[in-house]
Amino acid sequence: MKILITGSSGRIGRMAASVLLDRGEHVIGFDAQSSPFNHENFMGITANFSDTAALSHACDGVDAILHLGAFMSWKKENQRKIFDANVSGTLNVLSVAVASGTKKLVFASSGEVYPDRNPKYLPIDEKHPTDPTSPYGLSKLMAEEVVRFYERVHHLPSVILRFSHTQDASELLQANSFFSGSRFYLHAKIRQQREIGNDQLADLLETYDNGENKLVVSCNEDGQPHRMGISDTRDTVAGVIAALDSPQAAGHTFNLAPPSATSFDQAIDCLQKATGLESIRIIIPGSKLNYESDYQKAKEILGYQPEWTFEEMVIDAARQHSNIAPSTN
Repeated sequence: MKILITGSSGRIGRMAASVLLDRGEHVIGFDAQSSPFNHENFMGITANFSDTAALSHACDGVDAILHLGAFMSWKKENQRKIFDANVSGTLNVLSVAVASGTKKLVFASSGEVYPDRNPKYLPIDEKHPTDPTSPYGLSKLMAEEVVRFYERVHHLPSVILRFSHTQDASELLQANSFFSGSRFYLHAKIRQQREIGNDQLADLLETYDNGENKLVVSCNEDGQPHRMGISDTRDTVAGVIAALDSPQAAGHTFNLAPPSATSFDQAIDCLQKATGLESIRIIIPGSKLNYESDYQKAKEILGYQPEWTFEEMVIDAARQHSNIAPSTN
């Protein structure tokens, strides 16, 4: 097949492209960042979603599109960029897809459409009410509606995948990584909260800072550790490829989630064994973070079966870092 991947320079897009190239497919990568690939069956196009001419060129003759590209930010000043990329950009992708005769679209959405805080029940399945509380979650829900509109009106078979938070395993040991740094490491968490204007929380976090970086067990106001699904990129990509290949997938929405949710006390225990850093528990004011997604529908229809637990991801990351050895205790 000839497959277009938007977001081909991102963690999920890069791996999906590698998998498809390895099995002999032709891949067109579309991303605002230059492509890392040098392969005879790969063509990279560096552009953004507002460049409809570049999108039309990218879509020419493709059989399917993996629309994985998106813009994510916590900063208030970036909200316009979020909606421009994730909603208007998706509309542009769908428009050129229909014009080029694309036979299938797989769209990467997010668990933030549910929302990820204060769910009505657990585990969250695809029938859970959608009630996003973040601009990013809202942008993904709006884009889902655009996808289904094009499916109904323009007969573009489409699959919607709601990703749990996805990480390369190696990022978990990188104290300054975009997601894991601010989620688990004190100094990165302080910087993030300052950058997004949450000075009250940043001030609280700084009371624990003695100059040495620490691991943070973030807790809800009731003292319970935060809990969420953290998927390995390899599992998420397996779900994306399964959705592409499945003849039964079109018209469905699927959760792609890890084998189980990760409690942050368990996460920090794993990270502490790998890094040797001190850990602290901090009550984070605000709504509860406690959710777990149900992936049974994806298992039944797509054959999706996630393999990587958080602990296994950390052990694998430690193996990749020759100067860090995982504890056996």
